[in-house]
Amino acid sequence: MNRRRPARADTRMRILDAAEELFARAGYDGSSTAGIAERAEVPKGLVFHYFPQKIDMLTALIDERTSIEMLAEEDVEALPGDPAGTLSRLARRFPLRASPAMRRILFREADTHRSARERLRRVNTEVVHRARRALELALPGARGDTARLEVAAATFATVLLYQENLHQLTGQHVDPDAVADLIARALGP
Repeated sequence: MNRRRPARADTRMRILDAAEELFARAGYDGSSTAGIAERAEVPKGLVFHYFPQKIDMLTALIDERTSIEMLAEEDVEALPGDPAGTLSRLARRFPLRASPAMRRILFREADTHRSARERLRRVNTEVVHRARRALELALPGARGDTARLEVAAATFATVLLYQENLHQLTGQHVDPDAVADLIARALGP
């Protein structure tokens, strides 16, 4: 029995590896179950044994191969008096844990697949929460100006979240440090 479990886990892993590769390259709709089976070197029927519908593979990939690092409010780091430095530090601790292929899948499939959209929504919520809290700590006098801090946090989260997608589409990189500086200047003294 111990021999079967590693083989089963290995087969399932090979199927998911193949699905991740093909979904990242050709998209969910552009990838066939037969192509996934061929890439995984398993019979097509075995794919359906593990994943009764193709959408089950996408859901499993998102659930198992992406995660969001959640921080408690007291764990958000800030540099008092330095909102740009605080946001730059935050950018380096981006909470989405996923391979580049899984990031492509999330962005590509968010418009049409609820599980991808939900994962990106959760990442955005976490980044906005962290950015708002970090700005409150960096600018203690601005605590009463929650609307401006919320807009600044949401703007920063948007740039962080979509910079990979922008790079994929255009080849351009957005410098999070420059965006942090721009937002800090907009908040003003």
